[in-house]
Amino acid sequence: MSFDPNRAGDAEGGIFGLPFAAEEADVVLLPVPFDATTSYRPGAADGPQAILRASRQIDLYDVETGNPWRSGIAMLAEAGEIRAWNREARPAAETVMGSGADAPAALSLVNDICDRVNQRVRAEVETWLTAGKIVGTVGGDHGCVYGAISAHARRYPGVGILHVDAHADLRRAYDGFEWSHASIMENVYRRDKGVAKLVQVGVRDLCEEERDRIDNSAGRIVTHYDAELAGERFEGSSWAAQVARIIDPLPEHVYVSFDIDGLDAQLCPNTGTPVPGGLSFQQASYLLGAVTRSGRRIVGFDLVEVAPGDDGDEWDGNVGARMLYKIIGWSLLSRGAAGRKRDSSTATE
Repeated sequence: MSFDPNRAGDAEGGIFGLPFAAEEADVVLLPVPFDATTSYRPGAADGPQAILRASRQIDLYDVETGNPWRSGIAMLAEAGEIRAWNREARPAAETVMGSGADAPAALSLVNDICDRVNQRVRAEVETWLTAGKIVGTVGGDHGCVYGAISAHARRYPGVGILHVDAHADLRRAYDGFEWSHASIMENVYRRDKGVAKLVQVGVRDLCEEERDRIDNSAGRIVTHYDAELAGERFEGSSWAAQVARIIDPLPEHVYVSFDIDGLDAQLCPNTGTPVPGGLSFQQASYLLGAVTRSGRRIVGFDLVEVAPGDDGDEWDGNVGARMLYKIIGWSLLSRGAAGRKRDSSTATE
Protein backbone atom coordinates (compact mmCIF):
# COMPACT_ATOMS: atom_id res chain seq x y z
CA MET A 1 0.00 0.00 0.00
CA SER A 2 1.36 3.42 -0.97
CA PHE A 3 0.75 6.63 0.94
CA ASP A 4 1.08 10.13 -0.50
CA PRO A 5 1.51 12.78 2.24
CA ASN A 6 0.69 15.55 -0.24
CA ARG A 7 -2.86 14.33 -0.87
CA ALA A 8 -5.90 15.04 1.26
CA GLY A 9 -6.07 12.91 4.38
CA ASP A 10 -8.17 9.76 4.32
CA ALA A 11 -11.43 10.54 6.11
CA GLU A 12 -11.57 6.93 7.28
CA GLY A 13 -7.84 6.58 7.97
CA GLY A 14 -6.00 6.51 11.26
CA ILE A 15 -4.78 9.49 13.26
CA PHE A 16 -3.70 12.28 10.87
CA GLY A 17 -5.07 10.10 8.07
CA LEU A 18 -2.06 7.81 8.34
CA PRO A 19 -2.05 4.12 7.40
CA PHE A 20 0.18 2.78 10.20
CA ALA A 21 -0.67 -0.03 12.59
CA ALA A 22 0.58 0.36 16.16
CA GLU A 23 3.09 -2.46 15.73
CA GLU A 24 4.89 -0.62 12.90
CA ALA A 25 4.65 2.92 14.31
CA ASP A 26 7.27 4.61 16.48
CA VAL A 27 4.55 6.62 18.27
CA VAL A 28 1.52 4.90 19.80
CA LEU A 29 -1.38 6.97 21.12
CA LEU A 30 -3.73 5.61 23.78
CA PRO A 31 -7.17 7.29 23.85
CA VAL A 32 -8.89 7.42 27.24
CA PRO A 33 -12.56 8.48 26.89
CA PHE A 34 -13.10 9.27 30.56
CA ASP A 35 -14.08 12.53 32.29
CA ALA A 36 -16.06 11.45 35.35
CA THR A 37 -14.47 13.91 37.78
CA THR A 38 -14.66 17.05 35.63
CA SER A 39 -16.01 19.58 38.07
CA TYR A 40 -17.32 22.37 35.81
CA ARG A 41 -18.57 20.91 32.54
CA PRO A 42 -18.07 17.48 30.96
CA GLY A 43 -17.13 16.68 27.38
CA ALA A 44 -13.45 15.70 27.52
CA ALA A 45 -14.42 12.02 27.22
CA ASP A 46 -15.17 12.84 23.59
CA GLY A 47 -11.83 14.60 23.14
CA PRO A 48 -9.93 11.67 21.61
CA GLN A 49 -12.55 11.22 18.90
CA ALA A 50 -12.72 14.98 18.24
CA ILE A 51 -8.94 15.04 17.83
CA LEU A 52 -9.00 11.98 15.57
CA ARG A 53 -11.63 13.51 13.28
CA ALA A 54 -9.85 16.87 13.04
CA SER A 55 -6.41 15.33 12.58
CA ARG A 56 -7.24 13.93 9.15
CA GLN A 57 -7.24 17.38 7.56
CA ILE A 58 -3.88 18.53 8.96
CA ASP A 59 -1.02 18.96 6.50
CA LEU A 60 1.71 16.53 7.44
CA TYR A 61 4.73 18.73 6.76
CA ASP A 62 5.53 20.93 9.75
CA VAL A 63 7.81 23.95 9.38
CA GLU A 64 9.34 23.42 12.83
CA THR A 65 9.54 19.66 13.16
CA GLY A 66 9.65 18.43 9.57
CA ASN A 67 7.83 15.18 8.81
CA PRO A 68 6.92 13.48 12.10
CA TRP A 69 4.52 11.20 10.24
CA ARG A 70 7.42 9.36 8.59
CA SER A 71 8.31 7.71 11.89
CA GLY A 72 4.85 6.22 12.06
CA ILE A 73 2.02 7.41 14.32
CA ALA A 74 -0.92 5.22 15.30
CA MET A 75 -3.86 5.71 17.64
CA LEU A 76 -5.27 2.63 19.30
CA ALA A 77 -9.01 1.97 19.29
CA GLU A 78 -10.94 3.27 22.26
CA ALA A 79 -11.54 0.67 24.96
CA GLY A 80 -15.27 0.12 25.22
CA GLU A 81 -14.77 -0.85 28.84
CA ILE A 82 -13.44 2.60 29.73
CA ARG A 83 -16.29 4.30 27.88
CA ALA A 84 -18.74 2.13 29.85
CA TRP A 85 -17.00 2.99 33.12
CA ASN A 86 -17.38 6.67 32.28
CA ARG A 87 -21.12 6.26 31.67
CA GLU A 88 -21.41 4.64 35.08
CA ALA A 89 -19.15 6.99 37.01
CA ARG A 90 -20.22 10.37 35.63
CA PRO A 91 -23.78 10.37 37.08
CA ALA A 92 -22.44 9.16 40.42
CA ALA A 93 -19.83 11.93 40.40
CA GLU A 94 -22.49 14.53 39.72
CA THR A 95 -24.38 13.23 42.75
CA VAL A 96 -21.27 13.76 44.89
CA MET A 97 -20.66 17.25 43.51
CA GLY A 98 -24.22 18.14 44.37
CA SER A 99 -24.29 16.79 47.93
CA GLY A 100 -20.68 16.23 49.03
CA ALA A 101 -20.33 13.98 52.06
CA ASP A 102 -24.01 13.02 51.86
CA ALA A 103 -23.30 10.63 48.98
CA PRO A 104 -20.67 8.19 50.32
CA ALA A 105 -21.79 5.28 48.15
CA ALA A 106 -21.52 7.35 44.98
CA LEU A 107 -18.13 8.67 46.04
CA SER A 108 -16.84 5.16 46.70
CA LEU A 109 -18.10 4.01 43.30
CA VAL A 110 -16.34 6.84 41.46
CA ASN A 111 -13.07 6.29 43.32
CA ASP A 112 -13.20 2.57 42.56
CA ILE A 113 -13.86 3.12 38.85
CA CYS A 114 -11.11 5.73 38.59
CA ASP A 115 -8.72 3.26 40.16
CA ARG A 116 -9.70 0.70 37.54
CA VAL A 117 -9.03 3.24 34.80
CA ASN A 118 -5.59 3.94 36.29
CA GLN A 119 -4.70 0.26 36.35
CA ARG A 120 -5.94 -0.29 32.79
CA VAL A 121 -4.03 2.70 31.43
CA ARG A 122 -0.83 1.85 33.31
CA ALA A 123 -0.84 -1.72 32.01
CA GLU A 124 -1.47 -0.60 28.43
CA VAL A 125 1.24 2.05 28.51
CA GLU A 126 3.75 -0.35 30.06
CA THR A 127 3.05 -2.85 27.28
CA TRP A 128 3.87 -0.34 24.55
CA LEU A 129 6.87 1.09 26.40
CA THR A 130 8.24 -2.46 26.61
CA ALA A 131 7.74 -2.71 22.84
CA GLY A 132 10.03 0.31 22.42
CA LYS A 133 7.36 2.85 21.47
CA ILE A 134 6.97 6.49 22.35
CA VAL A 135 3.62 6.43 24.13
CA GLY A 136 1.23 9.36 24.27
CA THR A 137 -2.06 9.32 26.17
CA VAL A 138 -4.99 11.33 24.84
CA GLY A 139 -7.72 12.21 27.34
CA GLY A 140 -10.18 12.59 28.71
CA ASP A 141 -9.88 14.63 31.86
CA HIS A 142 -6.48 15.12 33.44
CA GLY A 143 -7.09 12.60 36.18
CA CYS A 144 -7.40 9.72 33.72
CA VAL A 145 -3.71 9.80 32.75
CA TYR A 146 -2.26 9.03 36.18
CA GLY A 147 -1.52 5.45 35.14
CA ALA A 148 0.42 6.71 32.12
CA ILE A 149 2.55 9.09 34.18
CA SER A 150 3.17 6.37 36.77
CA ALA A 151 4.26 3.91 34.06
CA HIS A 152 6.78 6.42 32.71
CA ALA A 153 8.06 7.22 36.20
CA ARG A 154 8.73 3.50 36.72
CA ARG A 155 10.47 3.19 33.36
CA TYR A 156 12.53 6.38 33.74
CA PRO A 157 13.44 6.92 37.42
CA GLY A 158 14.37 10.55 38.03
CA VAL A 159 12.13 11.79 35.21
CA GLY A 160 10.95 15.38 35.23
CA ILE A 161 7.45 16.50 34.28
CA LEU A 162 6.84 19.59 32.19
CA HIS A 163 3.25 20.43 33.12
CA VAL A 164 1.42 22.97 30.92
CA ASP A 165 -1.88 23.89 32.55
CA ALA A 166 -4.10 26.74 33.71
CA HIS A 167 -4.39 24.91 37.04
CA ALA A 168 -1.84 23.62 39.54
CA ASP A 169 -3.79 20.34 39.97
CA LEU A 170 -2.32 19.94 43.45
CA ARG A 171 -5.54 19.63 45.46
CA ARG A 172 -5.83 16.70 47.84
CA ALA A 173 -8.79 14.50 46.72
CA TYR A 174 -10.80 17.40 45.27
CA ASP A 175 -14.54 16.96 45.97
CA GLY A 176 -13.54 13.74 47.73
CA PHE A 177 -12.37 12.14 44.47
CA GLU A 178 -8.99 10.50 45.04
CA TRP A 179 -8.22 10.64 41.31
CA SER A 180 -9.78 13.99 40.49
CA HIS A 181 -8.59 15.95 37.47
CA ALA A 182 -7.74 18.68 39.99
CA SER A 183 -5.57 16.26 42.00
CA ILE A 184 -3.47 14.66 39.28
CA MET A 185 -0.18 16.38 40.12
CA GLU A 186 -0.76 16.05 43.87
CA ASN A 187 -1.06 12.30 43.31
CA VAL A 188 2.08 12.26 41.18
CA TYR A 189 3.99 14.36 43.74
CA ARG A 190 2.90 12.21 46.68
CA ARG A 191 2.86 8.73 45.15
CA ASP A 192 5.56 8.69 42.46
CA LYS A 193 8.93 9.26 44.08
CA GLY A 194 10.53 8.43 40.73
CA VAL A 195 9.45 11.88 39.54
CA ALA A 196 12.36 14.12 40.44
CA LYS A 197 10.96 17.48 39.36
CA LEU A 198 7.59 18.96 38.46
CA VAL A 199 7.85 22.17 36.41
CA GLN A 200 4.54 23.93 35.83
CA VAL A 201 3.86 26.60 33.20
CA GLY A 202 0.81 28.77 32.57
CA VAL A 203 -0.78 28.29 36.00
CA ARG A 204 -3.31 31.01 36.74
CA ASP A 205 -5.97 29.32 38.86
CA LEU A 206 -5.12 27.72 42.21
CA CYS A 207 -6.08 27.71 45.86
CA GLU A 208 -3.96 28.76 48.83
CA GLU A 209 -3.37 25.14 49.87
CA GLU A 210 -1.84 24.46 46.47
CA ARG A 211 0.40 27.51 46.74
CA ASP A 212 1.56 26.27 50.15
CA ARG A 213 2.29 22.83 48.70
CA ILE A 214 4.43 24.42 46.00
CA ASP A 215 6.28 26.66 48.45
CA ASN A 216 6.93 23.76 50.84
CA SER A 217 8.09 21.26 48.21
CA ALA A 218 11.80 22.01 48.75
CA GLY A 219 12.13 22.84 45.07
CA ARG A 220 10.63 19.61 43.78
CA ILE A 221 7.74 21.65 42.35
CA VAL A 222 8.66 24.75 40.34
CA THR A 223 5.66 26.79 39.21
CA HIS A 224 5.78 29.61 36.68
CA TYR A 225 2.60 31.62 37.18
CA ASP A 226 1.00 33.04 34.06
CA ALA A 227 0.50 36.50 35.54
CA GLU A 228 4.15 36.78 36.59
CA LEU A 229 5.44 35.60 33.21
CA ALA A 230 3.16 38.06 31.44
CA GLY A 231 4.25 40.89 33.74
CA GLU A 232 7.90 40.19 32.99
CA ARG A 233 7.19 40.30 29.25
CA PHE A 234 5.32 43.58 29.63
CA GLU A 235 8.49 44.95 31.21
CA GLY A 236 10.77 43.76 28.43
CA SER A 237 11.68 40.13 29.11
CA SER A 238 11.68 37.83 26.10
CA TRP A 239 9.84 34.52 25.93
CA ALA A 240 13.13 32.92 24.91
CA ALA A 241 14.78 34.06 28.15
CA GLN A 242 11.81 32.90 30.21
CA VAL A 243 11.77 29.50 28.52
CA ALA A 244 15.47 29.01 29.24
CA ARG A 245 14.70 29.59 32.91
CA ILE A 246 11.64 27.32 32.80
CA ILE A 247 13.45 24.28 31.42
CA ASP A 248 16.65 24.73 33.40
CA PRO A 249 15.56 22.53 36.39
CA LEU A 250 14.35 19.69 34.19
CA PRO A 251 16.48 16.51 34.17
CA GLU A 252 17.61 14.62 31.08
CA HIS A 253 14.35 12.66 30.71
CA VAL A 254 11.18 14.72 30.44
CA TYR A 255 7.53 13.71 30.38
CA VAL A 256 5.16 16.36 28.97
CA SER A 257 1.72 16.58 30.57
CA PHE A 258 -0.24 19.06 28.47
CA ASP A 259 -3.68 20.24 29.55
CA ILE A 260 -5.18 22.12 26.61
CA ASP A 261 -6.47 24.81 28.99
CA GLY A 262 -2.85 25.86 29.48
CA LEU A 263 -3.35 27.62 26.15
CA ASP A 264 -5.20 30.90 25.68
CA ALA A 265 -8.87 30.17 26.34
CA GLN A 266 -9.75 31.37 22.83
CA LEU A 267 -8.00 28.26 21.55
CA CYS A 268 -10.01 25.87 23.76
CA PRO A 269 -13.35 27.53 24.58
CA ASN A 270 -15.11 24.23 25.26
CA THR A 271 -12.57 22.72 27.65
CA GLY A 272 -13.91 21.71 31.04
CA THR A 273 -12.48 24.57 33.11
CA PRO A 274 -11.42 27.45 30.83
CA VAL A 275 -9.49 30.35 32.36
CA PRO A 276 -8.61 33.70 30.72
CA GLY A 277 -4.93 34.12 29.87
CA GLY A 278 -2.54 31.35 28.95
CA LEU A 279 0.03 30.53 26.30
CA SER A 280 -0.32 31.16 22.61
CA PHE A 281 0.02 28.18 20.32
CA GLN A 282 3.40 29.45 19.16
CA GLN A 283 4.66 29.98 22.70
CA ALA A 284 3.74 26.40 23.59
CA SER A 285 5.51 24.98 20.56
CA TYR A 286 8.59 27.10 21.24
CA LEU A 287 8.66 25.79 24.82
CA LEU A 288 8.53 22.18 23.65
CA GLY A 289 11.17 22.89 21.03
CA ALA A 290 13.45 24.38 23.66
CA VAL A 291 13.33 21.12 25.62
CA THR A 292 14.50 19.30 22.51
CA ARG A 293 17.15 21.88 21.58
CA SER A 294 18.56 21.66 25.10
CA GLY A 295 19.52 18.02 24.52
CA ARG A 296 16.87 16.65 26.87
CA ARG A 297 14.79 13.67 25.80
CA ILE A 298 10.99 13.71 25.79
CA VAL A 299 10.18 10.15 26.87
CA GLY A 300 6.38 10.35 26.84
CA PHE A 301 3.45 12.71 26.96
CA ASP A 302 -0.25 13.23 27.42
CA LEU A 303 -2.73 15.72 25.98
CA VAL A 304 -5.92 16.15 27.96
CA GLU A 305 -9.11 18.16 28.48
CA VAL A 306 -9.87 18.74 24.79
CA ALA A 307 -13.66 18.81 24.42
CA PRO A 308 -15.73 19.22 21.25
CA GLY A 309 -18.11 22.14 21.00
CA ASP A 310 -21.86 22.13 20.57
CA ASP A 311 -23.48 21.46 17.20
CA GLY A 312 -20.39 19.83 15.76
CA ASP A 313 -18.04 22.75 16.39
CA GLU A 314 -14.58 21.29 15.67
CA TRP A 315 -12.38 24.23 16.75
CA ASP A 316 -11.19 22.59 19.97
CA GLY A 317 -10.52 19.31 18.18
CA ASN A 318 -8.62 21.16 15.47
CA VAL A 319 -6.38 22.96 17.95
CA GLY A 320 -5.94 19.76 19.95
CA ALA A 321 -4.91 17.76 16.89
CA ARG A 322 -2.39 20.39 15.86
CA MET A 323 -0.95 20.61 19.36
CA LEU A 324 -0.70 16.84 19.43
CA TYR A 325 1.26 16.83 16.16
CA LYS A 326 3.67 19.42 17.58
CA ILE A 327 4.21 17.38 20.75
CA ILE A 328 4.86 14.28 18.68
CA GLY A 329 7.25 16.11 16.37
CA TRP A 330 9.33 17.58 19.18
CA SER A 331 9.32 14.24 21.02
CA LEU A 332 10.71 12.48 17.96
CA LEU A 333 13.30 15.17 17.36
CA SER A 334 14.45 14.88 20.96
CA ARG A 335 15.33 11.28 20.11
CA GLY A 336 16.83 12.16 16.73
CA ALA A 337 14.01 10.30 15.02
CA ALA A 338 11.66 12.84 13.38
CA GLY A 339 11.31 12.59 9.63
CA ARG A 340 13.05 9.23 9.43
CA LYS A 341 12.62 7.78 5.96
CA ARG A 342 10.27 4.85 5.58
CA ASP A 343 10.39 2.53 2.59
CA SER A 344 8.45 3.17 -0.58
CA SER A 345 5.80 0.58 0.27
CA THR A 346 4.31 2.99 2.81
CA ALA A 347 5.17 6.42 1.39
CA THR A 348 5.33 8.15 -1.97
CA GLU A 349 6.21 11.69 -2.80
